Amino acid sequence: NRELRAIAAVAKDVIHPEGTVIATEGDPGVGLFLIVDGEAEVTIGGKRMAILRRGDFFGEIALLDGGPRSATVTARSDMRLLGLTEWVFRGLLQEHPSIAVKTLEAMAGRLRAATQAATA
Repeated sequence: NRELRAIAAVAKDVIHPEGTVIATEGDPGVGLFLIVDGEAEVTIGGKRMAILRRGDFFGEIALLDGGPRSATVTARSDMRLLGLTEWVFRGLLQEHPSIAVKTLEAMAGRLRAATQAATA
């Protein structure tokens, strides 16, 4: 896949052992992470929102709006990630608009799920 090759070419390889808190809700966001291997749990206010696996990504909301992390992400297994800084991510979006579309689709899905959870 062309997009994954483009991401891999500019991303930093990141390794986290099982149990590591990779992102903490409310903390400043420093990048977007794409899961290469492993599994992570996403929680908001201590409530499990999702399980992320290979091919999933997180950190895009704080990356795009400059705000704090919107959720906590914890490694459920040993994990290998590709990390992208804001500067690198913005360059990728300009060079590969399809990455922007996929990011927006994922964000829309998460927003819908969060809205349904809040009104349930």
